Amino acid sequence: MILGRYLIRRLGQSFLLVFGVFAGMLVLLDMVEQVRRLSDQQVGFVQILRLSLLNAPQTLYQITPLIVVLSTMSVFLSLSRTSELVVVRAAGRSGLRMLVLPVLATLVAGSAFVAVMNPLVAGTSREYERVLAQLRGTEASAVAMARDGLWLRQGLEGGQMVINAVGASTDGTVLRDATFLIFANDVEDGGGVVRRLRAHEARLSPGAWELIAARDWDLGADNPEHRATSTARMTLPTDLTPSQIRDSFARPGAIPIWDLPGFIAALERAGFAALEHRVWLQMELSLPLLLAAMMLLAAGSSTYLARSGGAGVRALATILGGFALFFLRNFAQVLGENGQIPVLLAGWALPVATVLLALGIVLITEDG
Repeated sequence: MILGRYLIRRLGQSFLLVFGVFAGMLVLLDMVEQVRRLSDQQVGFVQILRLSLLNAPQTLYQITPLIVVLSTMSVFLSLSRTSELVVVRAAGRSGLRMLVLPVLATLVAGSAFVAVMNPLVAGTSREYERVLAQLRGTEASAVAMARDGLWLRQGLEGGQMVINAVGASTDGTVLRDATFLIFANDVEDGGGVVRRLRAHEARLSPGAWELIAARDWDLGADNPEHRATSTARMTLPTDLTPSQIRDSFARPGAIPIWDLPGFIAALERAGFAALEHRVWLQMELSLPLLLAAMMLLAAGSSTYLARSGGAGVRALATILGGFALFFLRNFAQVLGENGQIPVLLAGWALPVATVLLALGIVLITEDG
């Protein structure tokens, strides 16, 4: 138990150190990128720093498995150089028994890490997009899913338009039972809803919504219902495109993991495909197991005597193996999102395979 606590403390300190180093590097690199990206706007240092701090957590969260590999290697290579591993083996502790508590601690800490960092990354990424659009002087369209269907928002000249639809086609170009609310920013016009339209169906064409079986209410009139008009077809100008609609809600990383199951249900209820979100949910649920597997892999390849030689080659092979597993995980995610492999296989196959690979390396190291 004492040895386990000692290893857990060393691993935690090493992880925080490596995590902090990568965080500082990413913030500095992102600041350079933000200066280049916003070179046409008059943006101060504080705003650039704010953008970088909002954007860095997303990248840090993605490379956490690699940080675990590097921090674990640092600890066990240090134990090997100071001959502490020799003392552990002389005390009758095998490498596999020595790693039980650190692996369990990594699994628990990984679960807490996902529970805290996932909502944090979702919030910072949304705020980053909002601040970036504000600095650029643009207003990005927004999409929200709710129990009463799909909600969209877009900017108009002198106002905004909010769209609600009970359902939609998979590509987002056809809305069913759609309501269009047009808001005016001008105080003289009331600064609120000035026009309401309802259509049995709305089709998105280049530059316009085509409303079918539509009814139009001018809410600025004395009697809007009496003056309402009905038409078989009419058009409303828009700058939305199908890709903008899909991209607005197809970023699973911008949704906290606690809200993701409900969002998937709302997305499917509205008629959209939620395969990408279901794959992302399984990837997030399997991340603690992947972190524990990465720790076990790095520890298993580092629990050897420093005098045996080949430390540099082993370290390089472990780092390259970590990168390979990291990219294989992304590849499995792409296959799952495209429907090439089942969702559970995309999310859990690589973490389980990594655990088995790490156990094999530990046993080979122990028994030769």
